[in-house]
Amino acid sequence: MTRRVVITGMGIVNPLGNNVVDTWEKLKAGQSAVDKITYFDTEKFQVKIAAEVKKFDPIDHLTDREIRRMDYHQHYISVAAREALQHSALEITPENAHRVSTIIGSSTGGLKRYMEYMNLIWETDEPRKMSPFALPMLIVNGGNSIVAIEFGAQGPSAVPTSACATGADCIGLGVDLIRSGRIDFAFAGCSDYPIISMGIAAFDRVRILSRHNENPQSASRPFDRDRDGMVFGEGCGVLVIEELEHAKARGAQIYAELIGYGSSTDAFHRTAPQPDGNGAAQAMQYALNDAKIDARQIDYINAHGTSTVLNDPMETKAIKKTFGDHAYSVALSSTKSMTGHAMGATSAMEAIFTVLSIRDQIAPPTINLNNPDPDCDLDYVPHTAREMRIDYAMSNSFGFGGHNTALVFRKFYD
Repeated sequence: MTRRVVITGMGIVNPLGNNVVDTWEKLKAGQSAVDKITYFDTEKFQVKIAAEVKKFDPIDHLTDREIRRMDYHQHYISVAAREALQHSALEITPENAHRVSTIIGSSTGGLKRYMEYMNLIWETDEPRKMSPFALPMLIVNGGNSIVAIEFGAQGPSAVPTSACATGADCIGLGVDLIRSGRIDFAFAGCSDYPIISMGIAAFDRVRILSRHNENPQSASRPFDRDRDGMVFGEGCGVLVIEELEHAKARGAQIYAELIGYGSSTDAFHRTAPQPDGNGAAQAMQYALNDAKIDARQIDYINAHGTSTVLNDPMETKAIKKTFGDHAYSVALSSTKSMTGHAMGATSAMEAIFTVLSIRDQIAPPTINLNNPDPDCDLDYVPHTAREMRIDYAMSNSFGFGGHNTALVFRKFYD
């Protein structure tokens, strides 16, 4: 008998809020977090906007010593993981520690610290001035190890990196470990801090960032005819996923059940998605097969919806291939229209949004969808959140290099 996996805790740091409650309220209200970049001088840059995390001071959550020894994205990991632990009321003890995993990844790692230390070496020619903690700040599993050490989690630990699908794949790995019987609990998610000069410059060179600088809050416009690119975001999402019987035995609150995980690779291009959407459709179908449900049972999809010229019609085609006529009946929305695109962290955050959609029976909106692209003709829940019945929901995540991942959640029934 397959071991069932449920969600019992969530933690988040993102441009809309530094906890789950604040974020969800603003998301439902359709608020955009996009604004002018404040992290560095954008005078020489064509892109001057991003969705930065606001009102986040690590000193409110961490000690001076912890702050100095972490990269900026690791600050987010620590805070989000602590919220998820508190939210779950999970007690990690010497008896169950070996049954608890941490699978919290990053698609970019310590990008900002990397730049800072490179500049330090170039300017001073003194490599010994580099912090002895530089290495654990830079590597993509550095934040994961922080959480494992702090919580005493001693189960299998791994950090897959699959670009913008990283968070979803970390969650999927946790599901596989729980189903296999190797663990009972996992902290799974992703954190990224890509809003630095090098990040903006690199992505702009690929011509996928919006230059809608005059009106930042309307810049991220997924599925809209006038979209001109995605908007960078940042943050972290962490979920506590748990084997059902253990959750019930300890009286945990269960927010949803995670029933399907599917992934595929386009094998098409290093940055562009496969235009016909076959790879994305395959990942969705794999997730439905894993969930053992029919496509017509899906009520809501949290779409990848990047607001780029190539992704939005590709995803629309993929959904039509997977869902057939039901594609026109299912509600889908892109929450990136409000949060921006935080690389791999977005897929973890959007998994949380999908769980909350099921919990509250409400689909968040796609804002800025004023002039729908004729090639994007599905129900994208424009402008305003929608109260509706959501028993089954899917979260899509597609990344550079052709990584495609889909997660399927269900309203929990004992």
